[in-house]
Amino acid sequence: MPLQAVLWDMDGVLMDSEACWFESRIEFAERFGKIWTMDDQRVAMGRSTIEWAEVMRERLSLDLTLDQIMEEVITLVMDRLGERLPVLPGALEAVKLTATRYPIALASGSPTRVIDHVLNITGLHKVFQAVVYGDDMTRGKPDPEIWLTAADKLGVDVTLCAGIEDSGNGIRSLRAAGVYTIAVPSPGFPLSPDVLALADRVLPSLEHFTLDLLDDI
Repeated sequence: MPLQAVLWDMDGVLMDSEACWFESRIEFAERFGKIWTMDDQRVAMGRSTIEWAEVMRERLSLDLTLDQIMEEVITLVMDRLGERLPVLPGALEAVKLTATRYPIALASGSPTRVIDHVLNITGLHKVFQAVVYGDDMTRGKPDPEIWLTAADKLGVDVTLCAGIEDSGNGIRSLRAAGVYTIAVPSPGFPLSPDVLALADRVLPSLEHFTLDLLDDI
């Protein structure tokens, strides 16, 4: 069966925003005399909003509500994205190129207001045929729910889709959904060998993305 659709992650794939999230969580932790490490960040990456807030509360031993954690961290991220939108090289071109041949959907665990901000500034809200927000999901990545929902919105078989991801949790979720997995590691956040082994293809950046890559699936 031919490929039916392409599913895209956002943070770390289209935007170098993983650094924004990392820096924002470090700043947030410092307010309470805590330290947020790269290991902490890897656990939080790719998860839904409420799930990463739970990770932060547990790993930082905070006596705060999840709503307080989410609001403060998201505000810090939005401030950073407002200063500059860190679009990754080749990202917008790759999405638009894919849309010339396949239905495409965005499936991101980021908060709704962050996703909408990025889509509106880049103009990608006119390109994606479906958007699935992590805030609307019961379970975040590495659970496959968000990819199953994206495929359903496009009206395609999820196992006949390709997915582009950067994080370990994201790649695990694609595999769990039965999606052909293309890993594009986020700058500054290399993937471990065991995670890379889960991917069907690995690209150093979206500058190396081509339609031939999809046609060969």
